[in-house]
Amino acid sequence: MSAFVTHFVLAAPLFILVLAGYVFVRLSRWSEAASDALTRFVFGLALPALLFRLMSDLSRLPPVDSRLLLAFFGGCFIVFAIGRLVARALFKLDPVSQSVFALGGIFSNNVLLGVPYAKSVLGQAALPSVALVLVFNALTLWTLATVSVQWARHGELSVRGFATTVRSVLANPVVASILTGAGFGLSGWRLPALVDQPLAMLADAAAPMSLVALGMGLAHYGVRAAWPQSLAICALKLVVMPLVVLALAWLLRLPPMETRVVVLLSALSVGVNVYLMARQFDAMQAPVASSMVLSTALSALTAPLALAAAG
Repeated sequence: MSAFVTHFVLAAPLFILVLAGYVFVRLSRWSEAASDALTRFVFGLALPALLFRLMSDLSRLPPVDSRLLLAFFGGCFIVFAIGRLVARALFKLDPVSQSVFALGGIFSNNVLLGVPYAKSVLGQAALPSVALVLVFNALTLWTLATVSVQWARHGELSVRGFATTVRSVLANPVVASILTGAGFGLSGWRLPALVDQPLAMLADAAAPMSLVALGMGLAHYGVRAAWPQSLAICALKLVVMPLVVLALAWLLRLPPMETRVVVLLSALSVGVNVYLMARQFDAMQAPVASSMVLSTALSALTAPLALAAAG
């Protein structure tokens, strides 16, 4: 219990910032376009500056056990299969909706919430492990869902669709900043002060701004629709996913830091990418939108609990 309380106290300011963004939009009637603009700033500039600056010092960062990818994404594949079965057996959903439902159970808000959460609670030493997951996260999970939907609709896979997914992931500012920063870091060069200081200023703003932007974005989604399906998605995401990932981390005997990182990332709320997928395939939009808001609120309790379980 003391470990849970410690993690809860450390995480509480993060969720207060999310709540502040949410309440501000609700009270001020801040437009959705303005919220989107702030989110684009965070995704396109602030977080990439933080991650590039971190990875540019790669040669002096602690090594990362790459087996954390097996624990995290192995858990994703297992829970995705469980989600498909639950969606079919419990809610009688069609195959496309099953895929979107299952994606909600595995796709975390690892950028807007995961990066500042890990930095605040686990420290700067956790960010290389987070960055390694981020590089593969979008590509792996978008591809998984796309293949699942295409197979359900056409009974075959599309090479063109996979290539489009790869290009979009590599063009993502967050992924690009990690890869270019890692390349610079491996060269052994140091950033000149004239570049490093502005990046540091942007990096300092990245964490609080991303949390406020998350809350502002959530304020534009409804939470009254499709409660049974939304609660089921939240249960998969906040309970089943962390337990499966923790079990795999123990089986792989991951080091303590890598174990905490993958368990934390697996225990976070449903990511906005799931809603984008729901819109793309015209399926499960209302339940996914509700689960995003609900899981963000619930993760204020479940994420510290998962970290406490991870030791």
